[in-house]
Amino acid sequence: MSGLPCPTCEHPFDSEQQMLIHHSEHHGTRLPSGHGGMIATCEICTARFSYYPSEKPGRYCSECVQNESWQTTPCLEGPDHHRWKGGKRILSCAVCDSAVKRYPSNIPDSGVVTCSEPCRRQWLSDAFTGSGHPNWKGGDTGPYGPGWAAIRQAALERDEHQCRCCGATDEALGRNPDVHHIIPVRVFVNAEGYDVTDAHFIENVISLCPGCHRKADFDKIKREKLRLLIGVSDQPADNPTRSEASD
Repeated sequence: MSGLPCPTCEHPFDSEQQMLIHHSEHHGTRLPSGHGGMIATCEICTARFSYYPSEKPGRYCSECVQNESWQTTPCLEGPDHHRWKGGKRILSCAVCDSAVKRYPSNIPDSGVVTCSEPCRRQWLSDAFTGSGHPNWKGGDTGPYGPGWAAIRQAALERDEHQCRCCGATDEALGRNPDVHHIIPVRVFVNAEGYDVTDAHFIENVISLCPGCHRKADFDKIKREKLRLLIGVSDQPADNPTRSEASD
């Protein structure tokens, strides 16, 4: 077919003006000038219809568009969703080995998952103890020097992993209590003939919760009371308590 076709009957014309006049007289509608109509076949009913090149390519005739028979609601559930990644995965709890279901987006890069808050706390305690802790510096070679790790553990076991002042347990705290030096380490460091390791003896340490630890640091709980709480009433004559007034 040559020439400019009528968008309704496809009859060719030599000019747009002839086509516009023809369409107005024979088909009862006036087409805008400057837009030659195009003919397409409806993908649903196969009827022929016209559309303008400035619009999207024609796919459906006006009747099929109006009755919306061409519209389908996409399925957005399960494998038909465009972001489907396999659903929940079944993993094992890193602590108790029970089955845990997690979406891929909720699985950490480490791949470690836990089934409950108690298991999460247990895993954190195990993973960040000793060499697993980001501040690990080789154990007994840390700021408190050799012997501190051992005496700290001994104090926790003696105090049954609870604050000797208020009774808060490790379960209630979500971790072990702090271990506090009754006579501060700095007293031993500043005393002649002593060093940091001399502060680490079982009669000089006590397990305290963070709150009681702060009170002890600011002398809200007296050292005499702390000693009594662990069953120590007197200090050896050669320890640096004589220097406590200077700390």
